[in-house]
Amino acid sequence: MLICGIKASHDGAVAVIEDGRLLFSVEIEKLKNGERYSSLGDLRRVTEILAAEGLSPSDIDQFVVDGWYTKDASGEPTIDVDADGRPVQLRVAPYLESPGDDGPLQRHTFSGHGIEGADGYASFTHVANHLLGAYCASPFAARGEDAFVLVWDGGIVPRLYWVQAATHEVTLISALMPVTGSSFGDFCAQFKPYRRNTDGLSTDQQIRLHLSIAGKAMAYAAMGRVETGAFAVLDDLIAEFPDITAEKDGVLGAKVVSNRDELMPGLSDADIIATYQAYLGRNLLERLTSVVERRFPKESRNLVLSGGCALNIKWNTAIRASKVFQEVFIPPFPNDSGAAIGTAVCEMFRRGRTVLEWDVHSGPRITTGTLSAGWRARPCDERQLAAILHTEGEPVVVLSGRAELGPRALGNRSILAPATDPRMKDRLNAIKNRAAYRPVAPICLEDRAPEIFTPGTPDPYMLFEHRMRPGWAERVPAVVHLDGTARLQTIAPTQDTDTARILAAYAEISGVPVLCNTSANLEGRGFFPDVESAARWGGTRYIWSEGTLYTSPDAG
Repeated sequence: MLICGIKASHDGAVAVIEDGRLLFSVEIEKLKNGERYSSLGDLRRVTEILAAEGLSPSDIDQFVVDGWYTKDASGEPTIDVDADGRPVQLRVAPYLESPGDDGPLQRHTFSGHGIEGADGYASFTHVANHLLGAYCASPFAARGEDAFVLVWDGGIVPRLYWVQAATHEVTLISALMPVTGSSFGDFCAQFKPYRRNTDGLSTDQQIRLHLSIAGKAMAYAAMGRVETGAFAVLDDLIAEFPDITAEKDGVLGAKVVSNRDELMPGLSDADIIATYQAYLGRNLLERLTSVVERRFPKESRNLVLSGGCALNIKWNTAIRASKVFQEVFIPPFPNDSGAAIGTAVCEMFRRGRTVLEWDVHSGPRITTGTLSAGWRARPCDERQLAAILHTEGEPVVVLSGRAELGPRALGNRSILAPATDPRMKDRLNAIKNRAAYRPVAPICLEDRAPEIFTPGTPDPYMLFEHRMRPGWAERVPAVVHLDGTARLQTIAPTQDTDTARILAAYAEISGVPVLCNTSANLEGRGFFPDVESAARWGGTRYIWSEGTLYTSPDAG
């Protein structure tokens, strides 16, 4: 059976599952250098994406569309899209299940939507896609084990669910604290360097700006100090807003700004951002621990994290380090980049399957395109490229195979560079036009990670933080963040990817099993879809793609 999941709003995507196996998930931003967080736009894109994968709409047994919060004039959840070039309102499930529904698994059905070749479609709540997409992709589902699933997304407070593998039951346990997932980004938007006048920006531009803040602020917090004495102040402020959805307007941050000298005297903007991030992380862990230990003292302690907040590595790391749970899993697509997968999984789950077979390399395929004048091509295998990295110390754009799913996992769409040069972080940030405080992540051979990082556990999707073991910060300074942490991505040396072979060869040649690893993309855009785009950008003199090295003396 073929199930096609569609995410029509921001972070638009199309995914297809066949009999429990993910065939592909194509995020709109990863096509044609699309803008980050791009929506689907036109339903004709569904047909185009299917055609690129050798499918037609008539091949699909069930279309499923992700739920959303926007509503039409009658109050029904809808998303504005185009169909055959004309604007339509696509009816969908709501963002969150309501009392009286069939729980998170409530299935909604619609017709008259304009998707070619289909009479109707199903829809599940947006929260359900995060919940089931993450659980069914987890090792717990594969092992037939129950698990807690914590969903904390932009439009909801953190909600803890319990999934029972044997019975397919999904139960809401509790909401954990009265703070929506958008709170951190909304709060930080009130402070420099994120506070700005949005007059004149389109709605889409404002959405992209808002969505970009939380990840940047997480890095910026390393420039500040955490003032735990201000936690009580934040407690009092949040208590003033019983309807916490008001925080979508940044009211909490605005209150701090207007009473700064009284509420948080002596704290810089970076201090305040760092303090609020730490405050949310502490409260989340305390309330999660309390609920789990009080109500489930003897149950299996598997935890899945999902929703946009699962991209915050500080919070993820604190939860994992607490040892409250035996195992913590986060998919590489916990935010809305995985919504098309998740909504297709909801249909799969309703039809009796609990396990999703998937591979992180399930995005669009790389192509070459037409290179501009001045670029030369020659054969170059992975070991030869590793030697170039070691001897020349130059960054190289590496493009191969299918793109990774989600916003963090890299390898097939990376810029790799030696981490031994302390100036490399600044150089990479400069060519990507990123702020100097932004970290550059390390990629490391999985079996060598424990000797370099602590804890050094396998982290293939860059979703937890690690620290350097003694002596290594001096050897690979380019991947050490301002607070001494590293956003590690591990890669198994046996993994059948070009980057795994490059890294293994580099470790053998240099003695260092670590490289700088940052995404290969234009500023504010998704991954490079082809070699042509990377060449036209010209940020590096070397581009490597599937056994061919492209060189331009004028680039870089």
